[in-house]
Amino acid sequence: MLSSRCLPALFALSAAVALAAEPAPVATRATADYVPPELAQLTKPASSELRELVERFTTDRDELERFYSVRGSALYWRRMHEFYQAWQQRLVEVAFDRLGVEGRIDWTLLRSHLTHALRLLDRDEARAREIGPILPFAEEIAQLQESRRLMQPVDPKAAAATLDQMRKELEKARAGLEAGLKAEKAGPAKPEAAKETTELKVAPITTTRIVAYRAANRLAELRKSLDDWFNHFDGYDPLFSWWNRAPYKALNEGLDSYAKFLREKVVGVEPGKDEPIIGDPIGRDGLMAELEHEMIAYTPEQLIDIANREFAWCDAEWKRAAREMGLGDDWKAALEKAKHDYVEPGRQPELVRDLALEAIKFVQDRNLITIPPLAADMWRLRMMSPAAQKVNPFFLGGNDIQVAFPTDAMDEDEKIQSLRANNIHFARATVFHELVPGHHLQFYYLARVNQHRELFTTPFWIEGWALWWEFQMWDLGFPRTPEDRIGMLFWRTHRCARIIFSLNFHLGKWTPQQCIDFLVDRVGHERASATGEVRRSFNGDYSPLYQVGYMMGALQLRELHKELVTSGKMTDRQFHDGIMQGGSMPIEMVRAHLKQELLPKDFAPAWRFAD
Repeated sequence: MLSSRCLPALFALSAAVALAAEPAPVATRATADYVPPELAQLTKPASSELRELVERFTTDRDELERFYSVRGSALYWRRMHEFYQAWQQRLVEVAFDRLGVEGRIDWTLLRSHLTHALRLLDRDEARAREIGPILPFAEEIAQLQESRRLMQPVDPKAAAATLDQMRKELEKARAGLEAGLKAEKAGPAKPEAAKETTELKVAPITTTRIVAYRAANRLAELRKSLDDWFNHFDGYDPLFSWWNRAPYKALNEGLDSYAKFLREKVVGVEPGKDEPIIGDPIGRDGLMAELEHEMIAYTPEQLIDIANREFAWCDAEWKRAAREMGLGDDWKAALEKAKHDYVEPGRQPELVRDLALEAIKFVQDRNLITIPPLAADMWRLRMMSPAAQKVNPFFLGGNDIQVAFPTDAMDEDEKIQSLRANNIHFARATVFHELVPGHHLQFYYLARVNQHRELFTTPFWIEGWALWWEFQMWDLGFPRTPEDRIGMLFWRTHRCARIIFSLNFHLGKWTPQQCIDFLVDRVGHERASATGEVRRSFNGDYSPLYQVGYMMGALQLRELHKELVTSGKMTDRQFHDGIMQGGSMPIEMVRAHLKQELLPKDFAPAWRFAD
């Protein structure tokens, strides 16, 4: 239950926020309107000569990965290396000079994809070597599962001996880590630590929290493979069960205990508390490889400089809005005022509905992009759980919109932070970013045109598009009040900050705590939402450049808009429809698609879109 200090704001907002009573178009639109009236007259994007080739590659790759399901095994790496290298050779044999614009785009994209895939395999192998001493039994588990995949007969007695040997290797590795932890705690000046190590007769193993975190995650994957292998034979082969049930149970218990030890004693996970933010920095060389794959002709340091330049623009706009609100240059006071504009509990779905309909009408009235009735109407809303909000403290989107808002299960501080973090003015920018003309409209087109380019999906296209619309809506006057501008500025500033904190983390310059503090101090985040953002960035499965993709993708589209729309070569609608019809790919390839440029075979990224 909310405390009395929250009630005045809530009651005031109940009167201030007028929620629409009119039905949404989906409630009144005829079903026949969802069928295109003249199918023969629909605009069809140019077909790529290599579409079927890309589709074949994707399907074949998925088949190999389904069969060689133990990722990170020696066999998996060998097979995938051979597969990608063979495809590289096949691609060289394609008659490139005969290809048109779209075919050359696909050829270039597939070449880049293969190069990057091989680099990722090499990176994964190097990281696996780092966790080798912690998981000395990893390859043995992989071989058990892979022998089953190859339908090789199992020797029950030999399998039992393998399980028992893995248990012994696990115990030795754990003893080595325990000895290493004791030695670190004792320090070099305490000889008794060395004496204890000698008595244990194991070599101490020292590692980092990052490597241990990686090992713990890998162990969870290996457990699934081991369980799958055992359950395949257990009960179906009585002799297998007779030999293997006891050693399998002993190994399983050892793995459970070892996983708990790794997470609690080495990584530092405290039982009953949120997982610490660890992450796994890839270093400058890794970032350069990722930027090459994304076709970004800038260094990490140059991108940070660009982010700071955009930050300076935001700072000036923050102060302008604050002055209009009678708060001088105190942008934090202006932000604090905007955060208090939230609807009362239970009203957020209605607010989201009305903001979505407002944005759709705004875009349609200005003829900015084609929004088919099915895309405009067929989105759904669902509320996020408290657990999900610890990782994603704001709205999420895609086919539907996921709304972050307090629940009665949260404590008072969590409720207040969630209310403030999802206030009306923040939501006014978030809703169209997630729905139309943002991600929901993207997903509509992705499912219908150039679907083969899903292989080349990139955050610079996915997230850059949604942020580009924040740029557009700002320029076209969508924010009606200084508070609305504050809401949009918060997100724009946040996207600058994402570049700075994520690149500095991967460069090894910042810790997760420094990233959290930066979001609180420089952007104005609630500490809970800042922690969720950093956890999402580094503990999840996002690519290293995912957070960079928002702002840099939007800046690429802004420059491309100048080239093609501001110059008078295209209308806004032609520009935006062309981006959607081209499919997901790095923005430099979007540029070639819109300008209908014939790429050279030796194409290399060179576009200086932010100079």
